[in-house]
Amino acid sequence: MHKNDQMVPMERLEAFMTGKPMDRILSMPLICSMSGSCAGMTHREKRSSAKNEAICQIEGYKKFGNDLLIAEYGLHTIGKALGTIMSEPENSVPAIQEHVLKDLDKIDELDFDRVRLQNSKDFQLHLDCVKILVERMGSEVPIGTLITGPFTAMASIYPVEKLLKATRKNPDKVHQLMRLCTDILKEIHVEFIKEGSMILFCDPIASGSLISAQDYEKYVLPYSTELMENIHQNNGVVCYHICGDTSRIVGKMAKAKPDMISIDNRVKMTLAKEEIGFDMPIVGNVDPVSVMIMGDRQKVDEAVLKCIQDSHDSPKGYILCTGCDLNGNVPLENLDAFMQAARKYGKWPVQESNWL
Repeated sequence: MHKNDQMVPMERLEAFMTGKPMDRILSMPLICSMSGSCAGMTHREKRSSAKNEAICQIEGYKKFGNDLLIAEYGLHTIGKALGTIMSEPENSVPAIQEHVLKDLDKIDELDFDRVRLQNSKDFQLHLDCVKILVERMGSEVPIGTLITGPFTAMASIYPVEKLLKATRKNPDKVHQLMRLCTDILKEIHVEFIKEGSMILFCDPIASGSLISAQDYEKYVLPYSTELMENIHQNNGVVCYHICGDTSRIVGKMAKAKPDMISIDNRVKMTLAKEEIGFDMPIVGNVDPVSVMIMGDRQKVDEAVLKCIQDSHDSPKGYILCTGCDLNGNVPLENLDAFMQAARKYGKWPVQESNWL
């Protein structure tokens, strides 16, 4: 337990779920992509083994006392398993260099057996990370796994610009590939749930910044709803996040029936509270770039305060978080500032006197 807290994260989460008092609000800066710096590792070192990935999460928790540890199945693992070629940078997130699928008429040539646990070394590594985290920290801190949504999984297989054009010119093939991605994601989710992880369901290519609300309803919502149902049938918990401006679709996202929805910093939390706050907890949304990477302690403090002021009274509850995964060179002092501000402004009971 962090020296400035009175409860461990599991106790705090249990209180949140049952409507009981907490020492402070739940606070989950998404220490994921940049977690290597918490343990003095480069990104490549961190992703080289399950042990290293787990160590970075644990060291971050020891430093900051954040309320969630995150394993990283990630956004491109399905495509990589199928044959998409990725870069291997020393100290940044790998990027797609060449997609495995060049022609939608060749979908049937994809071998999705390669994505299954017994055949995917990356899947095995990230699942082993969860096992380590649960064994070492599971009684104290919740564990989540960041896993791609089905629309973004397609974009790890087939280029985004071609995919978006295909939603107009070749919708049947888009649905065929969505079906394959959805079915394999069901298997992936179940493996992580069995080991004690919640699902952090992230589908950035489904963003309102990229596709219309109508296309979201047509291509994304039915499959996402099916995946949420599968998670719940297997006794899992899921937080749903789509990057970018989801103002036009956040109400539609709620129709998929996740347990909570994470809001990007481009969406006003007051809007999210009005749209979905009576249905489920909302999570968000300190700016991960202009505040967490480029800002200083004062800017972080101010941003955390604004989020708490806007969202603390959301009817079904509020969890303080960054608007997206923390990627890049986030100063560790800004993570400390985030959590210290959470303890100051989110002290229980959360009220105006905390902010004066």
